[in-house]
This record gives sequence, C-alpha cells and structure tokens, in this order.
Amino acid sequence: MNKSFFPKTFIANTVTSMNIFCGFLSMLYTAQADFKMAAIFIIVAAIFDTMDGIVARLLDTTSKFGVELDSLSDVVSFGAAPSFLVFKAYAYQFEAWGVIASSLILIFGALRLARFNVMLDDIKNKGDFTGLPIPLQAITISTLVITYYDNGKIAEPYDILFLPLIILLSFLMVSKIRYNALPKLKNRKLKEKIFLFVILIIALLLAIITNGEILFYIFISIVLFGILRQIFYLIIGKKNSEENILEN
Repeated sequence: MNKSFFPKTFIANTVTSMNIFCGFLSMLYTAQADFKMAAIFIIVAAIFDTMDGIVARLLDTTSKFGVELDSLSDVVSFGAAPSFLVFKAYAYQFEAWGVIASSLILIFGALRLARFNVMLDDIKNKGDFTGLPIPLQAITISTLVITYYDNGKIAEPYDILFLPLIILLSFLMVSKIRYNALPKLKNRKLKEKIFLFVILIIALLLAIITNGEILFYIFISIVLFGILRQIFYLIIGKKNSEENILEN
C-alpha cells in the first residue's frame, strides 16, 4: 500500500480515536442507567490511551498533533464520561450541589491537561506527573462503581465516601503532588523486568480471585501513596530546614 496514502500516524491516531469512542459509549450507557458498562468502557478507554503512546513510540510518529489529540480524547473519556457517570449514578440526589460536585472532574481534568501540555517540552521524553493523571482518577471512580454499585445505589459505607472521594480526586489533578509515570521496560534491567512482570501477574490473579474488587483498592492505594509521600517529603524538608538554621 502507498505510504503517502496510509501514513504511520494514521495508526496511532486511530488508536487515540478509539479512546474517544469508548468515552462516548460510556456516556451512552450512563444515559441508559447501565452504570457498570459505562465504567467498563472508561477503563477500556484507558487501555487505548496507554496503547496509543506505545504505538506512537514504536512507529516513531510522536508529534504535537498526537499530544493535542490525546488530550482532547482524555477530556471526553476521563473528564466528561466520569462526570456524567458520577451525577447519574449518585450525585443527582443532591440537585444543584450534585451538578457542581460532578462537574469538578471535568473542569479540573481539563485544567490538568492544559497544564500538562504547556509543561511538556520534550514530547518524546515524559517524566513523572505533576498532579494526579486524569486516567488514574477516572479508573479509580470506575472500579468503585463496578465493584460497589448494586440494586440502584452505591453500597455502604462507600456511598458516604463517594462525593468526598470525587472532590479529593478532582483537586489532586491540579495539585503539585508527584505521581510516577509507568516504567519503560526498555530502560530496565532483566531482573527489574521480571519483577514488574511478576507484580502484574499477582495483581491479575488477585483481581480474578476477588472478582475485581481488589482493583479499586489497588488504584486508591496509588492515589493515597502520592499524598503520603508528599507529606513525608514535607516533614523531611522541614526537619532539614530546622537543622540548617541550628547549624548556622
């Protein structure tokens, strides 16, 4: 096939477009009150979001256009879709306050992505994230809905914690708390690759054994780890400052 007719960028952009499509499907299922399927399609969108970066690097087609398209996709799949899901599945009962709380995911997600694009100097070398990545926020919400939404409501005590969690995740996206990027296997030693592979297998086995319930705890643990690490660094920094003052 003629390369000019079928450029390599078409493949990567198609994968990104599938991210958008899954976000759209999620909203359709939310509108039909099938919240678990809506949550599943948000997770599928996250898989495509991961794949498009891998495909772009493999084909060496990383570009500013791809970065912008990826961000627009994320606003739909990890901003609008989870906001709509949260409102329809739970927050609707709080009326105007529910609308405001649900919209925080979309608003702060868009702000987070805009900041990310501005800060991204080298599109081929992405480091750790400043603030909670928007897909991680969306997956955390989705796994909670998949696991604990039953008989038309969020199971106790997660129903009480649902809105505070939404507000926390929203503000974390625009915070300066550091979250680690996914490790690049090509830069890892063989032992590290084996270790990461074993961890992945263990996580998959636990997911199967617990019917997926463990997934919510895995992702909420990642979210909380970033907060606890930031607090630890602040304490260490404060102690170091006090020691320097005493020494001087």
